[in-house]
Amino acid sequence: MRTTTLGTTGPRTAALGLGCMGMSALYGDADRAESVATIHAALEAGITLLDTGDFYGMGHNELLINEALRTAPAASREQALTSVKFGALRTVEGGFTGYDGRPDAVKNFAAYSLQRLGTDHIDIYRIARVDPDVPIEETVGAIAELVEAGHVRHIGLSEVGAETLRRAAAVAPISDLQIEYSLISRGIEAEILPTARELGIGITAYGVLSRGLISGHFARDRKLAANDFRGMSPRFQGENLDRNLDLVDALRKIAEQKGVTVAQTAIAWVLAQGQDIVPLVGARTRERLTESIGSLDVTLDAADLSAIATAVPAGAAAGERYPAAQMAHLDSER
Repeated sequence: MRTTTLGTTGPRTAALGLGCMGMSALYGDADRAESVATIHAALEAGITLLDTGDFYGMGHNELLINEALRTAPAASREQALTSVKFGALRTVEGGFTGYDGRPDAVKNFAAYSLQRLGTDHIDIYRIARVDPDVPIEETVGAIAELVEAGHVRHIGLSEVGAETLRRAAAVAPISDLQIEYSLISRGIEAEILPTARELGIGITAYGVLSRGLISGHFARDRKLAANDFRGMSPRFQGENLDRNLDLVDALRKIAEQKGVTVAQTAIAWVLAQGQDIVPLVGARTRERLTESIGSLDVTLDAADLSAIATAVPAGAAAGERYPAAQMAHLDSER
C-alpha cells in the first residue's frame, strides 16, 4: 500500500482512505456484518484512514467502527486512524437543522465521539460545515484546545472556501481539508486547491465516484430506496441523470481500452492530481473495496488524461452536487 502524509503537519496515511458513512446512513440499508468485514479487509490491505461523522446514523457509524476495531487483529487496529466530522444538528426523523461550531459544543461533541469510538483520542477532528454564526477561529481554537489536552491529534476542515482556510490556518496547524473532488466535481481547482497547497494542507477527497454515479455500476432504471439520499440529489434526477450517465459511457470506453473498470479509472484520475490528495472510497462491501484498491495499480499517462479530459470535460456534470438547501451550507461554494 502506497502511503503519503496529510499536508505538512498531518499523519502518515495510506494513499486511499475508507469513507464509512454509507455503512450507516443515506444510501439505503446496509449489512452490518458485511460493513465490519469490509473495514477489516481495508485494514488488512493497508488502508489506515477511516472517515466518519458523529451524525452518521446518529452515532451508529462511530459504534460500528468501534466494533470493527475491537474485533480486528491488533496490528491492524493499532495502525488505524479515525477522522471524525462533528457539528451537524439532527431531528428525531433524521432531518438536518444546521451546524453548531461553538467552543463548548465542539468539546461536547468530542466527548460523545470518544465514548462511542471507545478510544482516548481522535486522530483528525473537523466540523462538517462552517457554522455561520460562529467565527471559524473560535471553532478551530476549541479543537486546538482538545489537541493540547491530548483528546485530538490533528485538526481538519471540511467544505470550506479559500478565505476560511486561510483564517483557520492562522489559528492552528491544519492537516487536511476534506472536500468533494471527482471528475465531475472540480470546483476546488480554481482557488481552494491552490490555497491548500500554498498553506501545506492536504486534501482528503470524498465523492470520488460521485455517490456511485460515475462508478460504472449505476443504471438508468435503478430504483432507489426511500432512505437513499440520491433520490433527491439533483445529479440523479431525470435528464440530469441521463446526461451524467452519458459521461460515464464515454469514460467506460477509455477504461475498457486500458482493461480496468470505470470506478478504477475515476479513482485513478483523482490520485493522478497530486500526492497531496487522498481519495476516500465509500465502499460498503468487500467486493467494491477490492475494486477500489485496484485503482492504485492503474497508471494514467498524458494520453490517458487527455482522453479523459475530452470524455468528461470540467464542468460537464448536469445538476448541482447537493439540493439547494444543503448547497447553502457550503462555505466552499460561496
